[in-house]
Amino acid sequence: MIIYPAIDLKEGRCVRLRRGAMDAATVFNADPAAQARSFAASGCHWLHVVDLDGAFAGKPMNRAAVEAILAAVAIPVQLGGGIRDLTTIEAWLAAGVKRVILGTVALRNPSLVREACRLFPDRVAVGIDARGGRVAVEGWAETSEITARELALRFEDAGVAAIIFTDIERDGMMEGANVDQTAALARQLKTPVIASGGISSLADIEALKAHERDGVAGAILGRALYDGRISLEAALALAE
Repeated sequence: MIIYPAIDLKEGRCVRLRRGAMDAATVFNADPAAQARSFAASGCHWLHVVDLDGAFAGKPMNRAAVEAILAAVAIPVQLGGGIRDLTTIEAWLAAGVKRVILGTVALRNPSLVREACRLFPDRVAVGIDARGGRVAVEGWAETSEITARELALRFEDAGVAAIIFTDIERDGMMEGANVDQTAALARQLKTPVIASGGISSLADIEALKAHERDGVAGAILGRALYDGRISLEAALALAE
C-alpha cells in the first residue's frame, strides 16, 4: 500500500482544513517546497498536492507553489484542485506532474475524464469526495445527489489510474479513517482506491492495509503528519 503525504496549498502556503472549511485553515509551513523535501527525505514514494484555492476558483491558483514543489523533489506528484479542462491537464503533465486528479469535472463533464484517460494512460485519477455518501464538488461547496459508488462505477471502463475517496466529514478531524466505507467501495471496483480523510493513527493504516486485496491501494496522510500523531517513517514501514 502506498502512503501519500499531503500538501494542501492555500495562498502559497501548506495548510490543513477541517471538513474542507477554508475559513478554518491552519498554516503548517509557509514554504511548500521545503515541506516536499522533508517528506521526500523521509522516504515516501509519492506526494499528494491539492490547490485548494484552485478547487474553489475552478482554475489553478497556486501555480508557483506547485512548480516549486516539482523542482524540489524527484518523486512523483499527483495534483488536484482547479483542473477543469484538457488544456490545464496537458499543462500540468508537461510541467512534471505525474498524475492529475479530476474531481468536479468527473461529475460535471465525464467525457473529459474519458478523453484525458485516452490521451494520457495511467496519468489520470478521479477524486470522489463524499459527504453523507453523496458526492461533493466545487471545493466541497456543493453536494450532489449522486453517490460515491455511482460515480466511481461510471469510470470503470475509462482507464482511470485510481479513485481517491475522501470522507469529508472526517477530513482533518482526527477521528479515524472510514475504513468500512472505503473497503466497501473498493470491493465494487476494479480500479484501485486510495483512502483519504481522518487517518490519524498507525492503527488506521493497519486497518486499511488489511483491505489491500479488496483494492485499497493507498492512503493519504495530512494533519496527522503535521501535528506529529503519525511518524511518516513508521507509516511507510507499516504500509510497505
